[in-house]
Amino acid sequence: MARDIDRRDFLTLAGSAAGAAAVAGCSGGDGTPTEGDSGDGGDGDGGDDSDGGDAGTDTGTPLPEPETRVGYLERANRVLNEEAPWIYLNRQYSVYGKSADVNWEARRDERIDGYAIEPTGDQSSVQITQSAMDSGLDPHDHRETPTDNIVLQAYEGLLSRDREGKVVQELATGYERLEPGRVRFELRSGVSFHSGDSLTKEDVAFSINRIVDPDVGGLDSSQSDQLAGVTGAEPASGDSAVVVESDGINPVVFALFATYCDVMNKSWVEDNDTAYINSNMNGTGPFQLANYEQDVSVTFESYGDYWKDEAPADELVITSASEASTRVNQLLGGETDVIVNVPPQNISQVQEADNADISAVASTRIIYNAMIYDREPFDSVQFRRAMNHAVDMESIVESVLSGFADVTSQPTLEGFTGYNSELDPYPYDPERAQELVEESGYAGAEIELHTPNGRYLKDLEIAQAVVGYIDDLDNVSASVNQRDFGNLTDTLLDGDITTGPAFYLIGWGNATFDASQTIIPLLTSDGALTSYKNEQVDELINQAQSMGGGETGTDS
Repeated sequence: MARDIDRRDFLTLAGSAAGAAAVAGCSGGDGTPTEGDSGDGGDGDGGDDSDGGDAGTDTGTPLPEPETRVGYLERANRVLNEEAPWIYLNRQYSVYGKSADVNWEARRDERIDGYAIEPTGDQSSVQITQSAMDSGLDPHDHRETPTDNIVLQAYEGLLSRDREGKVVQELATGYERLEPGRVRFELRSGVSFHSGDSLTKEDVAFSINRIVDPDVGGLDSSQSDQLAGVTGAEPASGDSAVVVESDGINPVVFALFATYCDVMNKSWVEDNDTAYINSNMNGTGPFQLANYEQDVSVTFESYGDYWKDEAPADELVITSASEASTRVNQLLGGETDVIVNVPPQNISQVQEADNADISAVASTRIIYNAMIYDREPFDSVQFRRAMNHAVDMESIVESVLSGFADVTSQPTLEGFTGYNSELDPYPYDPERAQELVEESGYAGAEIELHTPNGRYLKDLEIAQAVVGYIDDLDNVSASVNQRDFGNLTDTLLDGDITTGPAFYLIGWGNATFDASQTIIPLLTSDGALTSYKNEQVDELINQAQSMGGGETGTDS
């Protein structure tokens, strides 16, 4: 089918299996070289059924202890595949529409970098239309992608990522681990803020501390967990560098700084109040703020003293339209150049237009059905595996998502540090599913899948399809419960695993490209959004987090 050909073309551009494997082989989530080690092997208890696909342990031969951090993460993914705490659904795609008047390709991390958008012909202005506007312009005081896509045009971090997710230097020209708990960033010279002030090591240390220390910079930042483990920073003595301290080795510290912590001008923050900082901008990025109409639009102009070449666009305008159909009509009508979240039903319409096209990329977000490990009937590994066999995810990807998704086999996505390439998705096998339900002792179970509607691409439709397949089993009944997203997440994040639903659809984005940043919060005993507790998984992750990977990086 032509639809399948299109999807493979998009994967080639934005993260094919081969491309993702190359990223995984050359970088350790933080984009720096790591020790090569498949390290894999599953010694999980796996219940009393090996149907989870344990290649290597079905002979009873124990596999060697992993030698590297990657190996421990791969083994954790194997155990989680075997134990099936989730119905493994799909990797979500980011599907954008773009005008024929610009050259641009989507990124894996859902960010839209205006510096990478090149107007063609006589056009010098570019317009981006999102689903929502910002919640304020303070780069340290938000947690949502629409705001991030606005502030990143003017603010920069120490490190960043390219389209494929590999770490690149930004305001830092080198970085290294000095010892467990201490890393050093060398700073770029010749960088100025839009106010004209030169970037200093004091600005960088202040920006880090403003996020992790509520007593710094007049802000109790909601981003403190995005620099998990970081305890503070200080200017290095006599050098243009900063030293960052963490609680323990913090093996993902460089991955964190490649995604989070925009650098602000210390004196500018200290001289202005919260309202001013949230309606003005003073960064080091390629665009400076020209006009701000709250909830309406943000207009940027190219910053002439940018430390790299000036932006291809002289002007960048960001607006919003909450309805996907409105965004599509604006794109096809020539009113905007880039739109977010093109629905599957509109993809062919955009592809066939003379003045527009699709740019799609496999994102960093996984969509899954959590099954609370100690709630009946999900306290049985046989029952949890049965639910995976019951669902024809390949069919859902094609029929519900028009091919713009990937079936998953584990919590970690392909191309991430710790992804286990030896694991396959559970095959669709309703007969085996019914057998496992009988073995579990829960024949006749009635289950209810709680799902948001509209938070993720086709989330309700996915949930309805999943429930339809499960309900087709002779020995299980299933239904859908639509939930307000905010209400659902409130119950999931209240710190009490007993108060939320036993079975729910949710998504998780992981912009660090590291397995630990999905497994720790979602599948370890103390995770903030956990649905599962397993001592072996906890120990494997503890071992992984006590080891370093690639530790240095310099400008080439």
